[in-house]
Amino acid sequence: MAIFLHRVGRIAFRHRWYVVLVWAAVLALAGFGALSAPKASDEGFAMPGIESQKAFDLMEQRFPGTAADGASARVVFVAPDGERVDADGNRRAVEAAVASLAEGPQAVSASDPFRAKALSEDGRTAYATVTYEAGPKDLTAAARDRLKGAVEDARGAGLTVEVGGKALDEGGGPGGTAEATGVAVAALVLLVTFGSLAAAGLPLLTALIGVGVSLASILTLAHALHLSATTSILAMMLGLAVGIDYALFVVSRYREERSRGHEPREAAAVAAGTAGSAVVFAGLTVVIALAGLSVVGIPMLTKMGLAASGAVTVAVLIALTLVPALLGFWPNAVLTRRARAGRAGGTGGTGGGRSARDDAPKDATEGWGTRWARFVLRRPLPVLLLGVVGLGALALPMTDLRLGNPGDEAKPVSTTERRAYDALAEAFGPGFNGPLTIVVDARGTKDARDAVRTVARRIGDTGGIVSVSPARFNEAGDTAVFQAVPSTAPTDERTKDLVTSIREERPEIVSGTGVTFAVTGTTALDIDIAGKVQSALVPYLTVVVGLAVVLLLLVFRSLLVPLKAAAGYLLSVLASLGVVVLVFQQGHGAGLLGAEHTGPIMSLMPIFLVGIVFGLAMDYEVFLVSRMREAYVRGRTPGESVTEGFRHSARVVAAAALIMVAVFAGFVSEDDSMIKMIGFGLASAVLLDAFVVRMALVPAVLALLGHRAWWLPARLDRLLPRVDVEGEALHRRPAGTDTPPSGTVAPREVSRT
Repeated sequence: MAIFLHRVGRIAFRHRWYVVLVWAAVLALAGFGALSAPKASDEGFAMPGIESQKAFDLMEQRFPGTAADGASARVVFVAPDGERVDADGNRRAVEAAVASLAEGPQAVSASDPFRAKALSEDGRTAYATVTYEAGPKDLTAAARDRLKGAVEDARGAGLTVEVGGKALDEGGGPGGTAEATGVAVAALVLLVTFGSLAAAGLPLLTALIGVGVSLASILTLAHALHLSATTSILAMMLGLAVGIDYALFVVSRYREERSRGHEPREAAAVAAGTAGSAVVFAGLTVVIALAGLSVVGIPMLTKMGLAASGAVTVAVLIALTLVPALLGFWPNAVLTRRARAGRAGGTGGTGGGRSARDDAPKDATEGWGTRWARFVLRRPLPVLLLGVVGLGALALPMTDLRLGNPGDEAKPVSTTERRAYDALAEAFGPGFNGPLTIVVDARGTKDARDAVRTVARRIGDTGGIVSVSPARFNEAGDTAVFQAVPSTAPTDERTKDLVTSIREERPEIVSGTGVTFAVTGTTALDIDIAGKVQSALVPYLTVVVGLAVVLLLLVFRSLLVPLKAAAGYLLSVLASLGVVVLVFQQGHGAGLLGAEHTGPIMSLMPIFLVGIVFGLAMDYEVFLVSRMREAYVRGRTPGESVTEGFRHSARVVAAAALIMVAVFAGFVSEDDSMIKMIGFGLASAVLLDAFVVRMALVPAVLALLGHRAWWLPARLDRLLPRVDVEGEALHRRPAGTDTPPSGTVAPREVSRT
């Protein structure tokens, strides 16, 4: 591996113009494809295998021409204090608005609240439901303009009018502020870390190129692969974060090799062979974690994972090729000012044939990484216990984890959707915003209408149901749909219990009718999604962790180091989930993040954290511990190996972690509750994993294990192929060659007994 990547680095450095032109052509082609590709179609959210989805599919089959998950708007009219919405003047304004909406582009129907009896008991609030023939993302600007215009006309008549539902949801994801914030903080961290504008700017430039290629490719394939706008969110987050980090590690190793006396081309080649090897395996762990999202069985999640894994793959390729090529254009610009001054004065030789075996950089000083490593080595047990107890305490709130999908109630009060939600809850009760849709299959029943009435009456008599709407039949008369309104809010645990109870009592409810029914609707769908995610979490975790442990066995040729890495990851991901529950569910500090409503954690959040954080955690494990193993196989004692690894990698790993935290934390500023929660969860997970697990627990455990940390059973050692991430072959090869001499032995054979 190291020899091959060393050769790649030399070729990229030597033929830098060709490499740059190739990447420029790739970016241009991807951009052209994105501009010319048709717009992605909105197929909605689908989750095969759950009752809610089966009911949606049955509705689309039996009610042709009406999308079960199509766009809708619930327009809420509230009369001024002391007035009724059905008073003459107010009534005319409402009816005019409804008539305008019914005639609007793409509108299927608009219900008259007075005919539909959609009026509150006090007469102050009424609502009209507008349905559209297209999904939310396929609504035209004309349709949305008609909706907004009708609302403004009604407001002009003195009514308070708000709009809920999906009709105003244009999607699109982050608006750019988050990315700009992350890039700005990353630039500052890189500048402080490297002390050079060129060294700080190069990782940013290559990361932005990688993100551009990835996002343009996603847009090009969006229509053909039915990718939604949300697919690019995860790819953007990870592509930017790992793109900066991977380039950062290669540039840092290049500067180190230059300080050892290597000439520029050889330094770039060695950086590609050593740091590049770590980049490959770190990227591979991220790709495994993301591709493993397909195990969950949610098509949208699978597409997001595969798109993000593609962005990570692009970041790896750029770090291995474009970064060495750009170093060839500015070989000295990325060095520190002192190093450049020394070379200008003739103090730095070319060093083309110099071995980098155990030489420390000429300008190496005992930094904070070395001092911290020695502190941990002197007190490994207290550091280990303190770290484990601290992470365990943060993980405790996770025992109260409740999953769901926050809706309009989680949006800021500045949005019309949130105000509509609050107005309806106040006027009609908390359960009105999350009615249960009952789909009755009466095919083969002689008296279908009587059977449906019986089912509706029995469901209406169920404790926790406050009202049942009249049933609506399809043209064939063999399928009916009606709504049952719970007495509790959509995200209330009692609503979940109610749905479970209705489904469990289904045999009694349909007894003697000859029909069957399914419970669906947004509330039931959210409950089913949460259940499916919870059931898939353990298999997903097993697959991802198992594959990554095998991968780390190849990287470190140790049995205990991969197991320690997996255990540390579990601690960090549980602690980060606990922090998310603490803020977004229990409300501690939620106001500081702009989360105005607390409630269940987004159903997909645990899967996101388990998958993404595992890949990122292994990044730091590979970069940090590979330098320790590199020192160990070259003759250092276990304690010296830990110190050596921290001396070379701690500062860069800390900078990489801060960059990732900055990129993810930037998304906390977004209004979308899902993006806000994901950004906060990932930022806290990276912070805990990098600075508590990797910087404290890892050296403490290695100090306690000593030589045993690098033990591998002899039989397993013979079975595993050697991938040489540490670059042993590079240190053993003759100067100026790309292949090691035959018969050369490693500087140290790790004990296998």
